[in-house]
Order: sequence, then structure tokens, then C-alpha cells
Amino acid sequence: MALEERVRAIREEAVRAGREPVPNQFQGVAKARVKRVLTMIDRSSPDIVDAVYALLDDQTPSWFPSGASNGLRFCDGASTAHIACHVGILQRDGRKLDREGRDYWIKPLREVGAIEPVMLLKETGAFIAGHPIAKSSNSGYRLAADFVEVLMAPEEVLAERVSQWIAADSVRQRLEMQAEAAQQALLGVDTKHSDLIRAAVDKYAPGFLPGYQVLYVDDGDGDRIPAEAKVRLKRAGIAIELCDAMPDVLLWNSTTGSFWVIEAVTSDGEVDFHKVVQVTALIERSQREAQIGFTTVYRTWRDVATRQGRFKNLAPDTCLWILEDPSREFVVKALPETSGHVHLTFIPKKS
Repeated sequence: MALEERVRAIREEAVRAGREPVPNQFQGVAKARVKRVLTMIDRSSPDIVDAVYALLDDQTPSWFPSGASNGLRFCDGASTAHIACHVGILQRDGRKLDREGRDYWIKPLREVGAIEPVMLLKETGAFIAGHPIAKSSNSGYRLAADFVEVLMAPEEVLAERVSQWIAADSVRQRLEMQAEAAQQALLGVDTKHSDLIRAAVDKYAPGFLPGYQVLYVDDGDGDRIPAEAKVRLKRAGIAIELCDAMPDVLLWNSTTGSFWVIEAVTSDGEVDFHKVVQVTALIERSQREAQIGFTTVYRTWRDVATRQGRFKNLAPDTCLWILEDPSREFVVKALPETSGHVHLTFIPKKS
């Protein structure tokens, strides 16, 4: 069952039982207190208020697949999608928030250390600090412990606690501690997806895409589009909107005006038909006549066999590159049968 359906079912079950889907307080903190504190630190908006209230939820079991069985609660760590559903469906009885809206209801609080990134380790069933694996399905967020203390502060000392919390040196120290924790987490966690993206940029692109320059690389969890990438995208005539699905790597040939998309696959995310349609729409909205190429990259032939043996989802007329076999590039060709089904045949690309 999709996440949205599960959350909708949770809400409907509560209503049928005569309970409020969302209580008036979590951890003794009402939503009015959340809004007041956020106003005091100049970070208040309806979405931010409700996102913080969601991350206070200590009554709902974790929505990560293995989270509830390990005794974790929503407040221990929740993904962007979890927060979007908690706010949009559980709290508001509507549709989930736009997932890419994290730039507006997560990032402002990450900047000041009120929200911190975490990742659920399957091996231990516990959260670690940081997002050491880019775009991991186990990445999430939680409220910083000292920010929760501010939210829970007695009324008579609230203003003082807020003033202390927003002191510049406190913010700096808090961010430094988060960065240090994330670095320590990185030392013990596999970063194979980021490594594969880097290999695609450093090894594949120079060898098979001469003349192309990198516009954008999505191998981290900072700004969705860093400032320097925005400058390069603007130079190439590409306007990005909040709803756009960005690839792992986007390249541009300034001489021909053509673009190339790379998707690095360690668990999922091949260049399939849906990805081609999404990215083509993004580019053609700004550059209507542009030529666009696509490549899926894997680490090993075994990874190719594992994924394609099961899904067979590589889009025809796209390319395939394998890190352990770096001197060759393959083109995916579709051979239609009378039955209407399609076989995919890997044909070495002519240099």
C-alpha cells in the first residue's frame, strides 16, 4: 500500500473510532506554542508550523518499514515524504505537501539548527546523524533536542530561552556539532551512490561525452540546486521549477546546444520511459529544439543483471555504461515482437 493510502487509512480509522486524528499536544507542546516560537525566530509559515508539529509526534510509530518494529516513533526520524503526508493528510485531511517543498518547510529550520538530518541504519535499527548516503530511502529529519527544549520551556522563561537559543555563537556551535556528527557517520556508512555519480562525472563523461560540461550534480542533501549550479543552468537557458524532477547529473554542450542526462543506479532510478518524459519536458520547456541524450550507469555487470533481469526498464535509444567495464558504452535498442512485447538488446556504441 502506498504511503498516502496508509496515512489516509490511519486518519479514517481514528475518525471511525471517535478519536482526533491528531491530538492537541505532542510532548506537552500545542501547535499554538510551535507557531509562537517560530514567529519569535522569524521562521513561521503554515507549512513550517505543521512540519515542526509533525516532528514532535511521539505517539505515532515510525513510518519507516523497519522503524516501528524497532520501537521507533515518528519524532525519532521521519522522511520528507512522511512529513508531507503527516501535514497534508493526517493534520489537514487533504493531499500531501509537495515533496520538493522541503526547500520551504525543512531547509529554513536546518539553516539554524532546529531540524537535523538523520539516517536509519538497517543493521542496527537506529538513527545516525547526517545523510551520509545521498538520496537514501532511509534518510530523514528530526527536531534538534535543544530546540525541543525551547518549545517545551515554561511560559515565564520562554522569551529568555528563545533569546539564548538564537544567539549567534549557539547557532554556530550547533551547526559545527551537526557537521562533525555527519562526518563521523560518513566514515562508517557506504557512500556507493555518491561514488558512482562521481565516477560518471570523472570517468564516463570525459571519455564518451567530449564537449559537454557539467551543469548540475545531485550527489548530496544540501540545497536542492546550489547557487553555482543555478548560474550554470541559467547560462544554458534552463529554468528550474519546484515540481521538476532533476537527474543525478545534467550536462550541456554549449557548441551544439544539446543536453545529456546521467542516472547512477545502486538500488533504483534507471533512465526509464518515465524519466525520459520528465526530463525532456523540463528541458524542452526552455529549449524547445534541444537534443537530449540519456545514460544509465551501474557499478558492475552483476548490478545490471540484478536490476534488468527483474525490471527490464531501460528506455530504448538510451545508453548504458558500467564502471567495472569502463572502456565500452552500450546503446539500448528495442526489438518489437509480433506479440507487442519489447526485448532490450545492448549494442556497443560506435566511437
